[in-house]
This record gives sequence, structure tokens and C-alpha cells, in this order.
Amino acid sequence: MSASHAARSPSALAGLTLGALGVVYGDIGTSPLYALKEVFHGGHIAATPENILGVLSLLFWTITVVVSIKYVLLILRADNNGEGGLIAMLALATTAVKGQPALRRVLMTVGLFGTAIFFGDAVITPAMTVLGAVEGIDVYAPEYHDAILPLTLIVIAGLFAVQRFGTGGIGKAFGPVMLTWFLVLALLGLPRVLQNPGVLAAMNPLHAIEFCLHHGWVAFVGLGAVVLVVTGGEALYADLGHFGKKPIRIAWYGVVMPALVINYFGQGAMLLQEPEAIQNPFFHLAPSWAEIPLFLLATAAAIVASQALITAAFSVTKQAIQLGILPRMRILHTSVRDTGQIYVPFINWMLFGLVVVAVSFFGSASRLAGAYGVAVTIDMTITTVMTFFVIRFGWKYPLVLCAAATGIFFLIDVTFLASNLLKIAAGGWFPLLIGVCMFTLMLTWRQGRRMLSDKLREDAIELPSFLDAVFLSPPTRVPGTAVFLSAELGITPNALMHNLKHNKVLHEQNVFVTVRHHEVPWIGFDKRCEVESLGHNCWQVTLHFGFKNEPDVPEALAQLKSHGVQLEEMETSYFLSRDIVIPTIGAGMALWREKLFAGMHRNAAAAADFLHLPTNRIVELGSKVEI
Repeated sequence: MSASHAARSPSALAGLTLGALGVVYGDIGTSPLYALKEVFHGGHIAATPENILGVLSLLFWTITVVVSIKYVLLILRADNNGEGGLIAMLALATTAVKGQPALRRVLMTVGLFGTAIFFGDAVITPAMTVLGAVEGIDVYAPEYHDAILPLTLIVIAGLFAVQRFGTGGIGKAFGPVMLTWFLVLALLGLPRVLQNPGVLAAMNPLHAIEFCLHHGWVAFVGLGAVVLVVTGGEALYADLGHFGKKPIRIAWYGVVMPALVINYFGQGAMLLQEPEAIQNPFFHLAPSWAEIPLFLLATAAAIVASQALITAAFSVTKQAIQLGILPRMRILHTSVRDTGQIYVPFINWMLFGLVVVAVSFFGSASRLAGAYGVAVTIDMTITTVMTFFVIRFGWKYPLVLCAAATGIFFLIDVTFLASNLLKIAAGGWFPLLIGVCMFTLMLTWRQGRRMLSDKLREDAIELPSFLDAVFLSPPTRVPGTAVFLSAELGITPNALMHNLKHNKVLHEQNVFVTVRHHEVPWIGFDKRCEVESLGHNCWQVTLHFGFKNEPDVPEALAQLKSHGVQLEEMETSYFLSRDIVIPTIGAGMALWREKLFAGMHRNAAAAADFLHLPTNRIVELGSKVEI
């Protein structure tokens, strides 16, 4: 449902707002579990009243500037046909500078790295949030400390195991669970604030400034923990297409931000009276009778936060495949009504394996905090950079205004990023390693596809001239329709030449289809299909899909009827060329990258599945191609 539709229907707006609470704010909503604790964890900052007020002031103004102003007010405006997220922003930015090829290549590379590093965040978030919640055992029942890791791994295993059943049923519970969570956050913090209202002085930014000036380098290092309060901010933009601006903004200003601020200030008020509670201030807020319910609710909220990142990883993977920066993978649709509900088995179990490694290797939320934040701050910085190019070259705003609008946020992002880079040795290397590996795969796949396309084009024959030669002495025509899939427009598919060579027949109707994926989220059915007659009952068809469209070729070809081309479903066969890549020493990529590309190409999911071709009417013919 679109945001405009929601605006006309109060009940729909309420439903979308509730859904946004569950999906958009799961990550940032669970930050009170560990954020304030981690600032003081290293022991470099003493839990004195002045330091507590200074840190609270930093937390409050970080949330206000980075989330409330940057993301909710500015970034949400930069939608790509209603869609958000780094891939949508990348498409906007590269389109805005399409007249400057060198700048476009740089932005594409930077955007690809941001997309790659997202997978590092998708590993760290489930590990950090679930482990942070389960560590409540240390507060309530320290004698069971040894059960924390096994219980965390059990919860994580269950979370990834249920992904194949789809998020539809689970998603319905997201909103109510997180609404309950945010209400509990406020209820936990409010009594402490009322007992010690002096803590509200931390809203004065002078406390943050004085803290930074007094502590200098230590305060700068501490920013690596302060940034934990805004991890999940990128989800505001990434889920724009699911909920629209208005529900996301209502949920933030009406529920999420007040609950977070009240809870953080409640933790601070408690620490002013009980500095020893710094070991786990969140769980110490609860009265003894609420310990077990809060532990269970915190675990549920952590699962919701993790689920949102896993679902986002599936969505980003699908979009990356359609933009040609990742090889095809098996994608299962878990809902007959909502095409956005998908399950990608390879990504699911890859993430599971890496999360298990992260939990087992780091062993505690405090040690994971060293790895947390690096990926997020890199993506935050890249988003700000992309925004500048969108509003400058796409929206044509004056340079001074663009620099002012994004420059302050860029300085803030870079400061947080620099602080988090200091944590590389303490664990920040882990998400960076994942990001670099994904980036290498993406660049290799993209460059390899370009090399393969160039090679095929070199050896190819133009389709019109080939058909003219064929029909000088036409082969036997057989009833039915042959649909030939070709990556290049106007080029004779290998499958056609092999079919003529071996079977020596041509179908009564022949349709040559090229699928084009564009850097926009959606392309409507009115612009889906381009048809050109080649004579002799042959047609060249170009199908256009956005990176969020479902590439269903048979469904799109049904539109040919309006162009006078009748396709009988049971009399139509689909011919595909299956190219086997042979790496060679010479020009192109390094040999190890060519071998990597060949392996990725060999193991990519079948094009037939990706394009939704009927399995009982496919003919696949292969050939070897040296790159």
C-alpha cells in the first residue's frame, strides 16, 4: 500500500505505522540493551555525575541530529520512485551524473562497497542483539553464566531455521511486540527520571561539548560506542518503499524517539545514584518481579531486530542480482500475495554460519561491540555522499545549499567512522572482512559479465542478416512458438544456431527476447514490452524490469497479444544458451579472478528459474567461451 493511499485511510496509516515499529525500528530499538553500558565499559571513562551527564548529552544529540534531522527529515525525501535504501540511492546518484562517466564509475564503485559492507552489518546485528539480550542472565541469575552462549546459539539457529516458512506470519507479530517493547522502555525509564529530574540537564548540548573538551582523545574513542545508539538508522531509508514517509515519521517522533530518550535518561538517572549498576544498567532498571518477563521481552525484541536485517539481506541480494552485481541465486517466494516476501537459501545459511562464528569467536556483547558500528558508519557516510550528488545534480539545487545540507552530516559521519576505525583490531576487522569479500565477488562478477558479453559480441552474427540468410533457403517450419533468450539485443542467440544445426527446423513463430534490468525500482506493464517485427513471423522483443520488479518472462510475453502475436501456452518452447566460461591467461582480469568468475557463473542458479520459465518447456543448449 502506498503512502498516499495510507494518508487517505486513517486505519491503513495506523497499520503501516505499527508495521514500521516492528520492521524499521527493531535494530535501533534494541540499542538501550548495550549502548550506554559500552561507553563506560572500557574503564577509560569513570561513572562520575559530570561524565554521566556528558555521555547522556552526547547520546541525546546524536539521536537528534543523525536520526531525527538527517534521516527522518532529509534522507527520506530522496526516494527513487517511492523506494529507499542504498541501492535505490545508488541508482539515483548514478543517474543524476550520467553525463559524467568517470564520476559515475566512482559513485558506482563506492555504492557497490556500501552494498557489500551491508552484509557485514547483517551478520553483526543478530549476533550483537541476541547475545546482548540473553546476557540479562548475568544480572538475574549469574550462576547460569555458562548457559549464555549455548542459549544464544539455540535462539539464532531457530531464527534462521524458520526463514524458509516466510516472514508473513512472523511479521504480523513484529509491530505489537515492538510497540510493547517501546512502551516498556518508557515505563522502565520514567520512574527513575521522576526520582532524579536533574538528569534532564543533559539535554543541554553544553554538557556534551564540555565532556568532549575535557576528555579529548578518550571522548573521541568513546564515540565508537556512542554510535551504537543510531545503528539501525539506515533501516529508516531502506524500508521507505514498504511503509512510506508518513508512517515512518509518525512512528519515530510519536513512539520510538520518546521511548529511547526516556529509557536512556532513566539509565542515566539510576547511574547518578547507583554508579555500580554500570555493569548492565538496562536490566538493573527493572524491579525484581519484572526480571523474567523483561528478559523474555528483550529476547523477543532482539529476534525482531535480527529478523529485519535478515529480511533486508534477502531483499538487497535480489536487487543486486537484478542489477547484475551478483550471480543468480535460488529465490523462493513465501507469499502468493506479496512478491516482496522472499527467501534466499544460500544467503540465509551463509549468514547463519557467519553469525555462529561471530558469537562463538567474540563470546560477549562487549567484545562484539568492537566489531559493531564499522559497517554502519561506512554506510551512513556513503549515503550522505550519494545524497549530495542527488540533490546537486538530480534536483539541481544550488551548490552552496547542497554543501550546507550535507556537509555538516558528512563531518559527523566521518567523525563517527574515524572513531570506529580505531576498533578494527578489537573486532572491526570482522565486518570489514565480510564486506571486502562481498565487494570482490561483486566487482569480479560485474567485470566478468562485461568481458563475457564483449566476447560473445565479437563472435556474434547480427540477427537480421542471419535471418535473411536463413530464409534464402528456409528450413522446415514446425508448428508452435520458439522463444529464444538472448543477453544482447539484435545478436543471433547460440541456441538458435545450434537448433538449426542439429534439428534443421524452425518454428512457425520465433520470438527473440532480451531482458533489461534498469536502475529504477519499478517499471509498469505499460512500459514493460517493446516489439519489433523481423518478418517471416519473427519478432525481436525487449522486456524491461526495475530492480524490484519480478522478472516473470511468460507473464510479460502475454502482452504480445496486443501486438498481434498470439502465444499458445502449451505450444511455446523456451530456448536458452548455457555458456561454459574458460579462463585464459592474457588481457582481462587476473587469472584467479577469471577462475572465480567461472566458478560463480557455473554455480549460478538457472536463468529459467530466475525468469520464471515453465520447467517442462525449456531447451538448453551449451557452448564454451574463453575469456
